[in-house]
Amino acid sequence: MPTGNASSTGKNKLETAGQGWRSRYAASLLPVFAPPPLLITRGQGCYVWDDSGNRYLDMQGGIAVNALGHAHPAIVAAIADQAATLIHDSNLLATEPQIALAEKLIQMTGGDEDTRVFFANSGTEANEAAFKLARKNSGDEGKRTRILALTHSFHGRTMGALAMTAKAALRTPFDPMPAGVDFIEPTPAALHAAIDDTVAALIVEPVQGEGGVLPLPDGFLALARELTAEHGALLIVDEVQTGMGRTGDWFGYQSAGIVPDAITLAKGLAGGVPIGAMVTFGRASTLLARGDHGSTFGGNALATRVAATVVDVIEQEGLLQNVREQSAALTRELPAALADLFGGIRGRGLMLGVALSRPVASELVAAGLLHGLILNATDPSTLRLVPPLVFGDAERSDFIAALSAARSELIE
Repeated sequence: MPTGNASSTGKNKLETAGQGWRSRYAASLLPVFAPPPLLITRGQGCYVWDDSGNRYLDMQGGIAVNALGHAHPAIVAAIADQAATLIHDSNLLATEPQIALAEKLIQMTGGDEDTRVFFANSGTEANEAAFKLARKNSGDEGKRTRILALTHSFHGRTMGALAMTAKAALRTPFDPMPAGVDFIEPTPAALHAAIDDTVAALIVEPVQGEGGVLPLPDGFLALARELTAEHGALLIVDEVQTGMGRTGDWFGYQSAGIVPDAITLAKGLAGGVPIGAMVTFGRASTLLARGDHGSTFGGNALATRVAATVVDVIEQEGLLQNVREQSAALTRELPAALADLFGGIRGRGLMLGVALSRPVASELVAAGLLHGLILNATDPSTLRLVPPLVFGDAERSDFIAALSAARSELIE
Protein backbone atom coordinates (compact mmCIF):
# COMPACT_ATOMS: atom_id res chain seq x y z
CA MET A 1 0.00 0.00 0.00
CA PRO A 2 1.25 3.54 -0.66
CA THR A 3 2.53 5.46 2.35
CA GLY A 4 1.93 9.20 2.27
CA ASN A 5 1.73 9.51 -1.53
CA ALA A 6 -0.70 8.64 -4.30
CA SER A 7 0.07 5.39 -6.08
CA SER A 8 3.13 5.73 -8.29
CA THR A 9 1.49 3.84 -11.16
CA GLY A 10 -1.41 6.25 -11.41
CA LYS A 11 0.84 9.27 -11.01
CA ASN A 12 3.20 8.04 -13.73
CA LYS A 13 0.27 7.62 -16.12
CA LEU A 14 -0.74 11.25 -15.56
CA GLU A 15 2.82 12.46 -16.04
CA THR A 16 3.41 10.36 -19.18
CA ALA A 17 0.16 11.50 -20.79
CA GLY A 18 1.11 15.13 -20.24
CA GLN A 19 4.73 15.16 -21.38
CA GLY A 20 4.01 17.12 -24.57
CA TRP A 21 1.98 19.98 -23.13
CA ARG A 22 4.11 20.12 -19.96
CA SER A 23 7.25 20.91 -21.94
CA ARG A 24 5.40 23.47 -24.04
CA TYR A 25 3.97 25.09 -20.90
CA ALA A 26 7.39 25.29 -19.24
CA ALA A 27 8.96 26.73 -22.38
CA SER A 28 6.38 29.45 -22.92
CA LEU A 29 4.82 30.67 -19.65
CA LEU A 30 6.50 32.69 -16.92
CA PRO A 31 7.07 30.31 -13.96
CA VAL A 32 5.02 32.20 -11.36
CA PHE A 33 2.69 29.23 -10.78
CA ALA A 34 3.43 25.68 -9.71
CA PRO A 35 3.56 23.25 -12.66
CA PRO A 36 -0.07 22.32 -13.40
CA PRO A 37 -1.00 18.65 -12.99
CA LEU A 38 -3.60 18.55 -15.78
CA LEU A 39 -4.44 20.02 -19.16
CA ILE A 40 -8.18 20.69 -19.06
CA THR A 41 -9.96 20.73 -22.41
CA ARG A 42 -13.63 21.22 -21.51
CA GLY A 43 -16.10 21.47 -18.66
CA GLN A 44 -19.78 20.85 -17.99
CA GLY A 45 -21.51 21.69 -14.73
CA CYS A 46 -19.27 20.72 -11.83
CA TYR A 47 -17.04 18.46 -13.96
CA VAL A 48 -14.05 18.98 -16.26
CA TRP A 49 -12.24 16.67 -18.69
CA ASP A 50 -8.51 16.45 -19.40
CA ASP A 51 -6.75 15.90 -22.73
CA SER A 52 -6.92 12.13 -22.23
CA GLY A 53 -10.69 12.17 -21.75
CA ASN A 54 -10.60 11.63 -17.96
CA ARG A 55 -13.41 13.27 -16.00
CA TYR A 56 -12.84 15.16 -12.71
CA LEU A 57 -15.21 16.67 -10.17
CA ASP A 58 -14.04 20.26 -9.76
CA MET A 59 -14.11 21.06 -6.03
CA GLN A 60 -11.98 24.18 -6.41
CA GLY A 61 -14.39 25.81 -8.87
CA GLY A 62 -11.70 27.95 -10.46
CA ILE A 63 -10.87 28.99 -6.87
CA ALA A 64 -14.42 30.17 -6.14
CA VAL A 65 -14.86 31.72 -9.59
CA ASN A 66 -17.12 29.30 -11.47
CA ALA A 67 -20.29 30.11 -9.55
CA LEU A 68 -22.55 28.40 -12.09
CA GLY A 69 -20.08 25.68 -12.96
CA HIS A 70 -18.76 25.17 -16.47
CA ALA A 71 -20.62 25.95 -19.71
CA HIS A 72 -23.85 26.97 -18.03
CA PRO A 73 -26.31 27.54 -20.90
CA ALA A 74 -27.40 30.96 -19.61
CA ILE A 75 -23.79 32.19 -19.55
CA VAL A 76 -23.08 30.69 -22.99
CA ALA A 77 -26.16 32.41 -24.42
CA ALA A 78 -25.34 35.76 -22.79
CA ILE A 79 -21.77 35.69 -24.09
CA ALA A 80 -22.84 34.80 -27.62
CA ASP A 81 -25.59 37.40 -27.76
CA GLN A 82 -23.53 40.20 -26.25
CA ALA A 83 -20.45 39.39 -28.31
CA ALA A 84 -22.58 39.70 -31.43
CA THR A 85 -23.85 43.08 -30.23
CA LEU A 86 -21.06 44.92 -28.39
CA ILE A 87 -18.08 43.62 -26.43
CA HIS A 88 -16.27 46.76 -25.37
CA ASP A 89 -16.07 50.48 -25.63
CA SER A 90 -14.23 52.89 -23.40
CA ASN A 91 -15.60 54.33 -20.17
CA LEU A 92 -15.93 57.61 -22.03
CA LEU A 93 -19.22 56.09 -23.17
CA ALA A 94 -21.96 54.24 -21.29
CA THR A 95 -23.56 50.89 -22.06
CA GLU A 96 -26.86 49.45 -20.86
CA PRO A 97 -25.31 46.25 -19.37
CA GLN A 98 -22.92 48.35 -17.25
CA ILE A 99 -25.70 50.52 -15.83
CA ALA A 100 -28.01 47.55 -15.28
CA LEU A 101 -25.39 45.57 -13.35
CA ALA A 102 -24.55 48.58 -11.17
CA GLU A 103 -28.25 48.92 -10.34
CA LYS A 104 -28.45 45.21 -9.49
CA LEU A 105 -25.46 45.42 -7.15
CA ILE A 106 -26.89 48.45 -5.37
CA GLN A 107 -30.13 46.56 -4.83
CA MET A 108 -28.40 43.33 -3.70
CA THR A 109 -26.20 45.14 -1.18
CA GLY A 110 -29.12 47.02 0.34
CA GLY A 111 -27.72 50.30 -0.89
CA ASP A 112 -29.56 53.58 -1.32
CA GLU A 113 -29.36 56.73 -3.41
CA ASP A 114 -25.82 57.38 -2.16
CA THR A 115 -24.45 53.95 -3.17
CA ARG A 116 -22.13 53.83 -6.18
CA VAL A 117 -20.23 51.15 -8.15
CA PHE A 118 -16.79 51.13 -9.77
CA PHE A 119 -15.98 48.32 -12.19
CA ALA A 120 -12.55 46.74 -12.63
CA ASN A 121 -11.26 43.44 -14.03
CA SER A 122 -10.26 41.39 -11.00
CA GLY A 123 -10.28 41.18 -7.22
CA THR A 124 -6.80 42.64 -7.04
CA GLU A 125 -7.92 45.66 -9.06
CA ALA A 126 -11.02 46.08 -6.91
CA ASN A 127 -8.85 46.09 -3.79
CA GLU A 128 -6.40 48.49 -5.43
CA ALA A 129 -9.34 50.85 -5.86
CA ALA A 130 -10.22 50.31 -2.20
CA PHE A 131 -6.65 51.14 -1.21
CA LYS A 132 -6.91 54.47 -3.02
CA LEU A 133 -10.34 55.06 -1.48
CA ALA A 134 -8.78 54.58 1.96
CA ARG A 135 -5.97 57.02 1.13
CA LYS A 136 -8.52 59.64 0.14
CA ASN A 137 -10.13 59.33 3.58
CA SER A 138 -7.27 61.28 5.13
CA GLY A 139 -9.50 63.87 6.80
CA ASP A 140 -9.47 67.66 6.54
CA GLU A 141 -6.05 67.94 8.21
CA GLY A 142 -4.58 64.80 6.67
CA LYS A 143 -4.24 63.05 10.02
CA ARG A 144 -5.68 59.72 8.90
CA THR A 145 -2.58 58.04 7.49
CA ARG A 146 -2.95 54.41 8.60
CA ILE A 147 -4.77 51.45 7.08
CA LEU A 148 -5.47 48.45 9.28
CA ALA A 149 -5.52 44.95 7.82
CA LEU A 150 -5.68 41.58 9.53
CA THR A 151 -3.12 38.87 10.05
CA HIS A 152 -3.64 35.97 7.59
CA SER A 153 -5.23 38.40 5.13
CA PHE A 154 -4.92 38.20 1.35
CA HIS A 155 -6.12 41.08 -0.83
CA GLY A 156 -4.13 40.68 -4.05
CA ARG A 157 -0.74 41.02 -5.69
CA THR A 158 -0.54 44.54 -7.12
CA MET A 159 1.36 46.94 -4.91
CA GLY A 160 -1.51 48.53 -3.00
CA ALA A 161 -3.39 45.25 -2.59
CA LEU A 162 -0.16 43.47 -1.68
CA ALA A 163 0.62 46.08 0.96
CA MET A 164 -2.61 45.01 2.69
CA THR A 165 -1.75 41.30 2.41
CA ALA A 166 -0.32 39.85 5.60
CA LYS A 167 2.03 37.14 4.33
CA ALA A 168 5.49 38.67 4.49
CA ALA A 169 6.94 36.18 2.01
CA LEU A 170 4.69 37.63 -0.69
CA ARG A 171 5.61 41.24 0.09
CA THR A 172 9.31 41.14 0.94
CA PRO A 173 10.66 40.53 -2.60
CA PHE A 174 8.93 43.72 -3.73
CA ASP A 175 9.76 46.05 -0.84
CA PRO A 176 9.40 48.87 -0.20
CA MET A 177 5.64 48.52 -0.01
CA PRO A 178 3.32 51.53 0.00
CA ALA A 179 3.55 52.82 3.55
CA GLY A 180 0.96 53.07 6.27
CA VAL A 181 -0.50 49.57 6.59
CA ASP A 182 -0.52 47.93 10.04
CA PHE A 183 -1.56 44.32 10.61
CA ILE A 184 -3.56 43.32 13.66
CA GLU A 185 -4.98 40.07 14.98
CA PRO A 186 -8.70 39.60 14.28
CA THR A 187 -9.69 39.99 17.92
CA PRO A 188 -11.75 42.66 19.71
CA ALA A 189 -8.82 43.48 21.98
CA ALA A 190 -6.45 44.04 19.07
CA LEU A 191 -8.99 46.20 17.26
CA HIS A 192 -9.63 48.35 20.33
CA ALA A 193 -5.88 48.81 20.81
CA ALA A 194 -5.12 49.72 17.19
CA ILE A 195 -7.91 52.00 16.08
CA ASP A 196 -7.80 55.72 16.72
CA ASP A 197 -8.25 58.98 14.83
CA THR A 198 -5.15 58.31 12.68
CA VAL A 199 -6.80 55.31 10.96
CA ALA A 200 -8.18 55.93 7.47
CA ALA A 201 -9.64 52.45 6.95
CA LEU A 202 -9.90 48.90 8.20
CA ILE A 203 -10.10 46.17 5.54
CA VAL A 204 -11.35 42.68 6.42
CA GLU A 205 -12.46 39.44 4.76
CA PRO A 206 -15.55 37.84 6.38
CA VAL A 207 -13.82 34.49 5.83
CA GLN A 208 -10.10 34.54 5.08
CA GLY A 209 -9.86 32.18 2.11
CA GLU A 210 -6.15 32.15 1.30
CA GLY A 211 -5.33 32.26 5.00
CA GLY A 212 -6.89 28.82 5.48
CA VAL A 213 -10.67 29.47 5.38
CA LEU A 214 -10.71 31.34 8.68
CA PRO A 215 -14.03 33.02 9.62
CA LEU A 216 -13.91 36.22 11.63
CA PRO A 217 -14.88 35.77 15.29
CA ASP A 218 -18.55 36.26 16.12
CA GLY A 219 -19.27 39.92 16.72
CA PHE A 220 -16.05 41.18 15.12
CA LEU A 221 -17.71 42.83 12.12
CA ALA A 222 -20.28 44.58 14.30
CA LEU A 223 -17.53 45.90 16.57
CA ALA A 224 -15.47 46.95 13.54
CA ARG A 225 -18.45 48.90 12.21
CA GLU A 226 -18.95 50.63 15.56
CA LEU A 227 -15.30 51.61 16.06
CA THR A 228 -14.59 52.71 12.50
CA ALA A 229 -17.66 54.94 12.51
CA GLU A 230 -16.60 56.40 15.86
CA HIS A 231 -13.15 57.36 14.53
CA GLY A 232 -14.11 58.43 11.00
CA ALA A 233 -12.38 55.43 9.44
CA LEU A 234 -13.79 53.43 6.55
CA LEU A 235 -14.83 49.82 7.01
CA ILE A 236 -13.94 48.02 3.78
CA VAL A 237 -15.10 44.42 3.40
CA ASP A 238 -13.24 42.29 0.87
CA GLU A 239 -15.95 40.04 -0.58
CA VAL A 240 -13.86 38.90 -3.54
CA GLN A 241 -14.10 35.26 -2.45
CA THR A 242 -17.06 35.34 -0.03
CA GLY A 243 -19.41 37.35 -2.23
CA MET A 244 -22.00 36.32 -4.81
CA GLY A 245 -23.68 33.67 -2.67
CA ARG A 246 -20.59 31.72 -1.67
CA THR A 247 -21.47 31.80 2.04
CA GLY A 248 -25.21 31.22 1.59
CA ASP A 249 -25.96 34.97 1.66
CA TRP A 250 -25.32 37.30 -1.25
CA PHE A 251 -22.42 38.78 0.73
CA GLY A 252 -20.58 37.62 3.83
CA TYR A 253 -21.07 40.86 5.75
CA GLN A 254 -24.86 40.66 5.58
CA SER A 255 -25.19 38.03 8.32
CA ALA A 256 -23.63 40.54 10.74
CA GLY A 257 -26.45 43.03 10.15
CA ILE A 258 -24.11 45.90 9.23
CA VAL A 259 -23.53 48.19 6.26
CA PRO A 260 -19.83 48.81 5.53
CA ASP A 261 -18.42 51.85 3.75
CA ALA A 262 -17.23 49.80 0.78
CA ILE A 263 -17.06 46.23 -0.44
CA THR A 264 -14.95 44.66 -3.17
CA LEU A 265 -16.13 41.89 -5.49
CA ALA A 266 -14.74 39.65 -8.23
CA LYS A 267 -14.35 35.85 -8.60
CA GLY A 268 -17.93 34.52 -8.83
CA LEU A 269 -19.42 37.80 -10.04
CA ALA A 270 -19.35 36.85 -13.73
CA GLY A 271 -18.88 33.10 -13.41
CA GLY A 272 -15.44 33.03 -15.07
CA VAL A 273 -15.47 36.14 -17.25
CA PRO A 274 -12.93 38.58 -15.73
CA ILE A 275 -14.58 41.35 -13.72
CA GLY A 276 -14.13 43.16 -10.42
CA ALA A 277 -16.16 45.78 -8.62
CA MET A 278 -16.03 48.14 -5.67
CA VAL A 279 -19.35 49.24 -4.17
CA THR A 280 -19.30 52.33 -1.96
CA PHE A 281 -21.90 53.49 0.54
CA GLY A 282 -22.71 56.89 2.06
CA ARG A 283 -19.91 59.43 2.26
CA ALA A 284 -17.41 56.89 0.87
CA SER A 285 -19.10 57.47 -2.49
CA THR A 286 -17.88 61.09 -2.44
CA LEU A 287 -14.18 60.42 -1.83
CA LEU A 288 -12.97 59.54 -5.32
CA ALA A 289 -13.54 62.34 -7.79
CA ARG A 290 -13.24 62.59 -11.56
CA GLY A 291 -9.76 61.50 -12.66
CA ASP A 292 -8.86 59.87 -9.33
CA HIS A 293 -9.17 56.36 -10.71
CA GLY A 294 -10.14 54.51 -13.85
CA SER A 295 -10.00 51.35 -15.94
CA THR A 296 -9.93 50.80 -19.68
CA PHE A 297 -11.62 47.39 -19.68
CA GLY A 298 -13.50 47.70 -16.39
CA GLY A 299 -17.26 47.39 -16.74
CA ASN A 300 -17.24 46.52 -20.44
CA ALA A 301 -20.52 45.40 -21.95
CA LEU A 302 -19.61 41.70 -22.22
CA ALA A 303 -18.44 41.26 -18.63
CA THR A 304 -21.31 43.21 -17.10
CA ARG A 305 -23.93 41.42 -19.22
CA VAL A 306 -22.59 38.04 -18.08
CA ALA A 307 -22.43 39.16 -14.44
CA ALA A 308 -26.07 40.25 -14.52
CA THR A 309 -26.93 36.85 -15.99
CA VAL A 310 -25.10 35.11 -13.12
CA VAL A 311 -27.17 37.11 -10.62
CA ASP A 312 -30.38 36.18 -12.42
CA VAL A 313 -29.55 32.46 -12.45
CA ILE A 314 -28.60 32.43 -8.76
CA GLU A 315 -31.98 33.98 -7.99
CA GLN A 316 -34.04 31.86 -10.41
CA GLU A 317 -32.46 28.54 -9.43
CA GLY A 318 -32.57 29.19 -5.68
CA LEU A 319 -28.84 28.71 -5.35
CA LEU A 320 -28.46 30.57 -2.05
CA GLN A 321 -30.68 27.96 -0.42
CA ASN A 322 -28.80 25.21 -2.25
CA VAL A 323 -25.52 26.51 -0.85
CA ARG A 324 -26.87 26.34 2.69
CA GLU A 325 -28.30 22.84 2.21
CA GLN A 326 -25.20 21.39 0.58
CA SER A 327 -22.97 22.97 3.21
CA ALA A 328 -24.95 21.30 5.98
CA ALA A 329 -24.83 17.94 4.18
CA LEU A 330 -21.07 18.15 3.59
CA THR A 331 -20.53 19.01 7.24
CA ARG A 332 -22.40 15.84 8.20
CA GLU A 333 -20.70 13.53 5.70
CA LEU A 334 -17.06 14.65 5.61
CA PRO A 335 -16.01 13.12 8.96
CA ALA A 336 -16.82 9.59 7.82
CA ALA A 337 -15.23 10.11 4.39
CA LEU A 338 -11.91 11.16 5.91
CA ALA A 339 -12.08 8.91 8.98
CA ASP A 340 -8.87 9.30 11.00
CA LEU A 341 -7.67 12.15 8.75
CA PHE A 342 -10.61 14.35 9.73
CA GLY A 343 -9.67 17.21 12.03
CA GLY A 344 -12.67 19.55 11.79
CA ILE A 345 -14.53 21.92 9.48
CA ARG A 346 -14.61 25.70 9.42
CA GLY A 347 -16.07 28.27 7.06
CA ARG A 348 -19.54 29.09 5.76
CA GLY A 349 -21.71 27.91 2.91
CA LEU A 350 -19.73 26.37 0.06
CA MET A 351 -16.52 27.92 1.32
CA LEU A 352 -15.29 25.24 3.69
CA GLY A 353 -11.90 24.57 5.19
CA VAL A 354 -11.40 20.93 6.13
CA ALA A 355 -8.73 20.53 8.79
CA LEU A 356 -6.67 17.34 8.52
CA SER A 357 -5.28 15.51 11.51
CA ARG A 358 -1.94 15.12 9.72
CA PRO A 359 -0.10 17.52 7.37
CA VAL A 360 -0.86 15.51 4.22
CA ALA A 361 -3.02 17.96 2.29
CA SER A 362 -0.77 17.97 -0.78
CA GLU A 363 -0.67 14.17 -0.81
CA LEU A 364 -4.47 14.06 -0.58
CA VAL A 365 -4.76 16.52 -3.46
CA ALA A 366 -2.51 14.29 -5.57
CA ALA A 367 -4.45 11.17 -4.60
CA GLY A 368 -7.68 12.94 -5.46
CA LEU A 369 -6.61 13.32 -9.09
CA LEU A 370 -6.27 9.55 -9.38
CA HIS A 371 -9.90 9.23 -8.29
CA GLY A 372 -11.32 11.97 -10.49
CA LEU A 373 -11.26 14.75 -7.91
CA ILE A 374 -9.76 18.25 -8.12
CA LEU A 375 -8.98 19.57 -4.65
CA ASN A 376 -7.14 22.59 -3.31
CA ALA A 377 -4.89 22.86 -0.26
CA THR A 378 -4.26 26.22 1.42
CA ASP A 379 -1.64 24.80 3.79
CA PRO A 380 -0.26 21.36 4.70
CA SER A 381 -3.22 20.59 6.96
CA THR A 382 -6.17 22.29 5.22
CA LEU A 383 -8.31 21.45 2.20
CA ARG A 384 -10.34 24.34 0.77
CA LEU A 385 -13.66 23.30 -0.78
CA VAL A 386 -15.20 25.96 -3.05
CA PRO A 387 -17.23 24.04 -5.65
CA PRO A 388 -19.70 25.74 -8.00
CA LEU A 389 -22.90 26.95 -6.37
CA VAL A 390 -24.80 24.47 -8.57
CA PHE A 391 -23.12 21.61 -6.66
CA GLY A 392 -25.97 19.21 -5.83
CA ASP A 393 -26.79 15.85 -4.29
CA ALA A 394 -25.35 13.79 -7.16
CA GLU A 395 -22.10 15.72 -7.13
CA ARG A 396 -21.88 15.44 -3.37
CA SER A 397 -22.29 11.68 -3.57
CA ASP A 398 -19.50 11.49 -6.16
CA PHE A 399 -17.31 13.72 -4.01
CA ILE A 400 -17.70 11.76 -0.79
CA ALA A 401 -16.99 8.46 -2.58
CA ALA A 402 -13.91 9.84 -4.39
CA LEU A 403 -12.57 11.54 -1.28
CA SER A 404 -12.89 8.34 0.71
CA ALA A 405 -11.04 6.46 -2.03
CA ALA A 406 -8.32 9.13 -2.16
CA ARG A 407 -7.92 8.92 1.58
CA SER A 408 -7.39 5.16 1.27
CA GLU A 409 -4.31 5.89 -0.87
CA LEU A 410 -2.68 7.43 2.19
CA ILE A 411 -3.21 4.50 4.55
CA GLU A 412 0.08 3.21 5.78
